[in-house]
Amino acid sequence: MNILLTGAFGNVGLSTLKELLYKGLNVRVFEVYNRKNRKVAKKFKNKIDIVWGDLRSKEDVESAVKEQDVIIHLAAIIPPLADDNTSLADAVNVGGTKNLLNAIKNQVKKPKLIFTSSIAVYGDRLDNPMIKTTDILAPSRGDYYALTKINAEKLIRDSGVDFAIFRLTYITSVNKLNMDPLMFHMPLDTSIEICDTKDVGLALANAVESDGVWGDTFNIAGGDRCRITYREYLNDMMEIFGLGPNFLPKEGFAVKDFHCGFCDTQKSENLLHYQRHTLNDYYKEVEKKVRTKRRFVPMVKWIIRLNLLKKSEFYKRFRFFKKKAGAFTVSENKLIRKILSTNFDRIELLERKIETLEELTSNLVEKRSDLTTINQTQSLS
Repeated sequence: MNILLTGAFGNVGLSTLKELLYKGLNVRVFEVYNRKNRKVAKKFKNKIDIVWGDLRSKEDVESAVKEQDVIIHLAAIIPPLADDNTSLADAVNVGGTKNLLNAIKNQVKKPKLIFTSSIAVYGDRLDNPMIKTTDILAPSRGDYYALTKINAEKLIRDSGVDFAIFRLTYITSVNKLNMDPLMFHMPLDTSIEICDTKDVGLALANAVESDGVWGDTFNIAGGDRCRITYREYLNDMMEIFGLGPNFLPKEGFAVKDFHCGFCDTQKSENLLHYQRHTLNDYYKEVEKKVRTKRRFVPMVKWIIRLNLLKKSEFYKRFRFFKKKAGAFTVSENKLIRKILSTNFDRIELLERKIETLEELTSNLVEKRSDLTTINQTQSLS
């Protein structure tokens, strides 16, 4: 069986690629040509067929799709880039999927399509954490990535192509332990159900040979033994890193407008048998990964905290409110916080402009003072 895998050199992509090769399937990879991907490709020399290209190019996609039986479409622009550069996200996530569908329709023997969507399409589930695939899709405010996934799903369902859609949960990997600003966008009370990247790869590889997945939508998550609140998860991870619980203040985190929850995965697990790793298994892997570095953490603990909080727009806002509203009464503070919250970005921009103006004024005064001194000196002489 010939399998085309897009986005093969990403986190989930590599897990899927390894599982496909383990099954002895013929794998063609469609990836962007760059230094990182070239380096990864060398590890799979003579094991895979590589087509370098861009999802936005109809010609590149057409070339990749030829003579394939199943396409696993993982490639996408993800947050935070997807939300910062919405035109790029739309061109790749939606436009690229459209190019794939058109290329499939142009084949004499039309391949089937497995598409990875996201749990982000369900939006904020703080008050209703149990998620089913039949739930209304209501992405959180500002989540453009989720919108692209919803649009791509609609294109696929309306295409007439044989498909299976998998909405992925919070994916964990010991090879991806970096803490980016997105970590602060999830409210601490959020219910999360992780899934190890290796289990996701197994699910997608098993789906290729499963007759029961076609024409349906599934949640992919780790199961009951992978459920926890984000607050508990963060405390556990910080403890493993040697930073201790409650390392980051609650003011650094959002209080709404994210996603995640506990997923109904009975249907996907019954068909694909992929839930092998628990949350505790992941903790053990992380502990093993960071063991040597952990001994040095206490010496730089305060620097780590400072650098992490610099990434939190919510903590910056909290500090700003505290500074501006600290001298007023409780009722006055409420009104001030409401006004500042509505106009925070504009106020922050204005403050930066004022600081720049003050600096320019200060420089001008100094120059004027120097000029006056020179003139006085010349008059005396």
